[in-house]
Amino acid sequence: MSRGCPAGDPRVCEARRGARPRGRPRARRRTLKHVRQIVDYALQRRSRLSDVHSGRTAVADVCDANPYLLRAAKFHGRPSSTLCPICRKEQVTLVSWVFGDRLGQVSGSARTAEEIASLDATAEEFTVHVVEVCRTCSWNHLVQSYVAGLPPRSTRRRRRVAE
Repeated sequence: MSRGCPAGDPRVCEARRGARPRGRPRARRRTLKHVRQIVDYALQRRSRLSDVHSGRTAVADVCDANPYLLRAAKFHGRPSSTLCPICRKEQVTLVSWVFGDRLGQVSGSARTAEEIASLDATAEEFTVHVVEVCRTCSWNHLVQSYVAGLPPRSTRRRRRVAE
């Protein structure tokens, strides 16, 4: 029995205190520092699902994911804890798409969270659209959009005033 641990097993007490188990490396998570103008589409999602469940909208109209989106979900998506609201067979996958005038060829493509974090630190202002996708029934819906990246530099020059 470990000293100061009423459960007897020190790993149980560490877990209760919120300590991370020993031997497992902590995942380095890069955070976005320049996020602004966040738009959440939860109400629109609820409305769409209400229309489907009441019969006003056909399931085929909402389960229409493009094959490119399904492929992006497979290779660039991150798993979610949310179960698909249509088929209820698997969890939806979140795919992040980036768009920006200054991104060049990167604009309009799916990116991982790490790639977006590195763009956030180096690229000038761009928009990220997060889409949830079910790879089983092709349900897809825009979940969130936000602006990230460095603030745009002013193109106006300041005038120097003679004193």
